[in-house]
Amino acid sequence: MDLISYANDVIDTRRTDVPTNRVNLELSVVADDLAVVEAFSHSWVVRTADGLVVFDASGEATGQAVVRAIRGWTDDPVHTVVYTHGHVDHVGGAGAFLADAEAHGRPRPRFVGHTNVTGRFARYRDTNGYNTAINRRQFGPSRRRNAGAAVGFESAFLPTVTPDPDVTFATEMTLEVGGEQFVLRHDRGETDDHAWTEWVGRGVLFVGDMLIWNFPNCGNPQKVLRFPAEWAAALRKMAALSPSLVAPAHGLPVSEAHRGELVLTSTAEALEHLVREVIESLNADGTMEDAIHDIQVPDDVLALPWLRPFYDEPEFVVRNIWRTYGGWWDGNPARLLPARQRDVAREVAALAGGVAPLVARSLALVEAGDTRLAGELIEMAALAAPNDRSVHEARSAVYAAKRLAATSLMAKGIFEAAAFQSAEAAGIEPPTFTRTRPL
Repeated sequence: MDLISYANDVIDTRRTDVPTNRVNLELSVVADDLAVVEAFSHSWVVRTADGLVVFDASGEATGQAVVRAIRGWTDDPVHTVVYTHGHVDHVGGAGAFLADAEAHGRPRPRFVGHTNVTGRFARYRDTNGYNTAINRRQFGPSRRRNAGAAVGFESAFLPTVTPDPDVTFATEMTLEVGGEQFVLRHDRGETDDHAWTEWVGRGVLFVGDMLIWNFPNCGNPQKVLRFPAEWAAALRKMAALSPSLVAPAHGLPVSEAHRGELVLTSTAEALEHLVREVIESLNADGTMEDAIHDIQVPDDVLALPWLRPFYDEPEFVVRNIWRTYGGWWDGNPARLLPARQRDVAREVAALAGGVAPLVARSLALVEAGDTRLAGELIEMAALAAPNDRSVHEARSAVYAAKRLAATSLMAKGIFEAAAFQSAEAAGIEPPTFTRTRPL
């Protein structure tokens, strides 16, 4: 089955038993002069009379394979590379495009992006250690071997050869290459530097991470603020154009206007629902805790193959929205000027008669299926007795259970990292995990 037929089948039947975020490093021709290499992230390639226009360079680990796949389709020079935004899985492969131009004795490609991409790159260089560490946690020890997740764990987070954009824009700009016209528009969504592009006269939208075939990555617990209301508004702008093809940087292409409207508007509605509910909670003087536990996205929405919460998840988005409109305080006065958590843990352990009751209760809660409460208790035990081998054995088991119970990659990665950390502290073999769901 060709890529468009494959994608149409997934959308039309709502099937969830096949991968929707594929990293096969294969090129598919999806229309005249239009191809995509499915990678982490994808690179969309437009062939023009003056050379190729490429949307996203993919990541450092996949960039060379992307270029090889393109060269299997055409030897045309790369004229322009558009960064849909500055995340490293979209720009980290730029060095492979520079090397390709040099190897063929051609001018380097022109790089284009929103004006905020330059600032993002500067921030990445300033926070290299932090971003490298959070990627290790986010993707988890057992996922680092996967080509899709290998975006620079052991070197600079932003590869040093990654060029800043040569051409930038603030709100909107038009590119003309080889007789083809591309209108780039800026809207904040997953990032503050996002560009989505209309290929004029062809009905094609290159949308970057505005659509990722997972629940929108709008609440990542370790990353900077995201913009759910503006993201939803951008999706509605796209839907209003009735695109014949929506070309995302992750996931499957969406062909024909009725499918585009369905996928884009349902994603917008999910974000709008969360924004509306959180603001209502804030206006009622609620607490973040109530919002986190009470505000839900309907199960039938989360069952849609393009909205499953396997990367980010609605609960994290609720936190992000709360932070946007209500600040960082969660409503609990004890946590405004809090004690150190290790001091609280020692007090609780003393009241319980030591850490052993906390460990035993935590393991019992895991058996009962309450991994949330189990995590709270085992973390108190570990803070109260950080060098206790038995505590770390139990902590590794608790976080392994939490990892298995979690749906999103964000949660899985953090829980897995904690399980590995305690396994190392206890001197035991780390837990093993298998990847059971398509991302």
